Amino acid sequence: MIDLYFWPTPNGWKISIALEEMGLPYETHLVDIGKGEQFQPEFLKISPNNRMPAIIDRDGPDGEPVSIFESGAILQYLARKTGQFYGETERDRIAVDEWLFWQVGGLGPMAGQAHHFLKYAPKLEPSQDLPYAKDRYRAETGRLYGVMDRRLAENRYLAGDFYSIADMASWGWASLWEGQEQTLDDKPNLKRWLDELGERPAVKAGRALAAEKRNDNSSRDAQKHLFKR
Repeated sequence: MIDLYFWPTPNGWKISIALEEMGLPYETHLVDIGKGEQFQPEFLKISPNNRMPAIIDRDGPDGEPVSIFESGAILQYLARKTGQFYGETERDRIAVDEWLFWQVGGLGPMAGQAHHFLKYAPKLEPSQDLPYAKDRYRAETGRLYGVMDRRLAENRYLAGDFYSIADMASWGWASLWEGQEQTLDDKPNLKRWLDELGERPAVKAGRALAAEKRNDNSSRDAQKHLFKR
């Protein structure tokens, strides 16, 4: 049994999707980031960077419990534990790691900043409607989607011809392309990939986890906890 510390965001979906894909039993512990629950001492023991998702695997290495934070590290651990979605050769694993790190170091942060400056910052009090920031992160997110589209023109999935944890990491953020003010009109391969993954039962189940809790976090209290305002 794995304890999943989760909130329905693109980063949380990475792990809920992976657990569903891998067929691992898990118990969900909601961490309401709009209420500041990520700063509770109990959670900080598991995730010292006060970010979710995080997990505790009750059957960790040598049969002892282990806690893991950072979505990329969790995905790698789960893939090693189950022997799934990491390819079959060392070259496969290199490709998976490349695209997984590309997501956690590039697509996730840039798309997250696009969401922040396009959706949240203008609603702050006082408003922070910053054209330079909006243009910068909108453009950088678009550039990264171009990288994805070109990769997917030559490969069915990000790491090659096999579905992997790199795809699970990227799908949630990419599925929100409209909120990032992007277009798929010139990215047919990205659209094909999004549609194909979106039809996978495990992706649907992971995306649906606690979906009723998802909101725009635009209240003053949520802003205080999320953006320290």
